[in-house]
Amino acid sequence: MGCSTQIVAGAHFAICSQNQPVSEIPRRKITRTARLASLPLGAVSRSAASLGKRLSGVPAEEIAAANQARTADQLFRVLGELKGGAMKIGQALSVLEAALPEDVAAPYRSSLTKLQDSAPPMSMQTVSEVMQREFGENWRDKFQEFSDAPAASASLGQVHQAISKDGRKVAVKIQYPGADKALLNDFEQAARFARIAQPIAPGLDFKALMAEMRKVLAEELDYFREAQAQRVFALSYDGDVNVRVPHILSATAHVLISEWIDGTPLARIIESGSKVERDHAGDLYQTFLLSGPSRVGMLHADPHPGNFRITPDNKLGVLDFGAVARLPEGFPPAMGQLLAIAMTGDAERVIEVMRSQNFILPDVEISPTAVLNYLSPFTEPAKTDTFEFTRDWMREQFGRVNDPRNPDFSTGLKLNLPPQYVLVHRVWLGCIGVLSQLNAEVAVRGEIERSMPGFTDYLASNSAKSA
Repeated sequence: MGCSTQIVAGAHFAICSQNQPVSEIPRRKITRTARLASLPLGAVSRSAASLGKRLSGVPAEEIAAANQARTADQLFRVLGELKGGAMKIGQALSVLEAALPEDVAAPYRSSLTKLQDSAPPMSMQTVSEVMQREFGENWRDKFQEFSDAPAASASLGQVHQAISKDGRKVAVKIQYPGADKALLNDFEQAARFARIAQPIAPGLDFKALMAEMRKVLAEELDYFREAQAQRVFALSYDGDVNVRVPHILSATAHVLISEWIDGTPLARIIESGSKVERDHAGDLYQTFLLSGPSRVGMLHADPHPGNFRITPDNKLGVLDFGAVARLPEGFPPAMGQLLAIAMTGDAERVIEVMRSQNFILPDVEISPTAVLNYLSPFTEPAKTDTFEFTRDWMREQFGRVNDPRNPDFSTGLKLNLPPQYVLVHRVWLGCIGVLSQLNAEVAVRGEIERSMPGFTDYLASNSAKSA
């Protein structure tokens, strides 16, 4: 009789009659959706088992801890195996885990952190097939040595260490076969579910936002585009005392070969670094992210810790330039201006600028004071010379805007994210999350003054008017 689609526990299933051979259904797609579905279904199964344990006298706290540990393990395995769009969800979660309550976040932290720079590897046979396709049957002749064991694995590609013909240690990043179709398919599924939220968030221009996000994902799959962006960053930061970006040696549609960078992953510094190490890493991290637009005309737009490490000479090593926002004129002046206006407490002017930039759609009515309160997580760190980001502070901010009982929750539903700010918002929020994980004290105000001309211009103008 054919197949129908049902939604079960937030995932799509293909339900087929006995008259249709399963072989006619794309097996990979079924496997992916089934694995995604295993996350909520696994939680249901564990809840049922927990009821039995409680009835047999096992303490509730012990049951909860065991369930959270198993869920964390399943989350890593499923998202890690899927790679593509699903794994990128895991990476996003790992950036923002500092916002979760400690009793919820603790069991997930180590599993989510693994998603930042590791995943189950693809076989060497598959690696060889991709390399042959890109460089020919004698592809190993390009190297003095090539390690068959992967050095790192991420959402779209796997990295192998090698020695180039001229003796340099290099990183060979190989895109997973089918990653393009898998990533865009995951996005389309997520977009269909997200449309359900449109009536709940009347201030959001959903169609424009989804179109921009799809464009961003497609660009991340383009290794030629990534190579071009990395070359510009590498030249701009060449010889910098604080930042090192590896130079690209070779690029094809599915393989990137670049200089190798040794160093301590940022995730390890988050986990066990000293206060001095965490502050230093946080300062370098923030400075690099905010300085890119004015220095390079681009913003590195994938802020999760797996893309950063502290080199032996105490520089910030930066990897993965698949996601960049092209800002040839630097940050939009309105962004710095809006931040400065919010800091001065001029609520009516904040509304005026937000409407001009389409953060508030024309037909949406909203309280100026409520918007000012909503923006406080962004303005508070810039009010003093240095600010210490902590998990407690991050949880407070996150809880405030995600608690339906809090007025900030309804305010957020009325705000729009303009497409041109998608990557900027991703970086800003991700940066705050990682700095909170680091528990780093950094000079936020000084870096904003250097990177956002609209910020200093408005404050100077406002100061002159007051005088």
